[in-house]
Amino acid sequence: MPEAFRLHREMGCTRAEFMRWLPGATRQAPCQIDGDIATVVTHGGCVRISVQERPPRRIGPIELPVLDISFFFRGLDEPTRNDFLAYFDLYTRRGGG
Repeated sequence: MPEAFRLHREMGCTRAEFMRWLPGATRQAPCQIDGDIATVVTHGGCVRISVQERPPRRIGPIELPVLDISFFFRGLDEPTRNDFLAYFDLYTRRGGG
């Protein structure tokens, strides 16, 4: 069985945006949300995603939302984790221009 793996990052979005993106970012995998923790069942394992709002980042007159996101993978090997994160990142990426 693969070892548990943790990953932490910041995202520049609101909690509401994150929760709205979550089903698509996880390829519609079964997901249970309990407060600020989402548990996603995928590929024979699970990913627990914890969301914490942080004070906004200010750049001059601009204010950007900040979320601390923690991923805890259990029962997923490295290639499966990498695939999950690659798709998650692609889905949640914001374009500019």
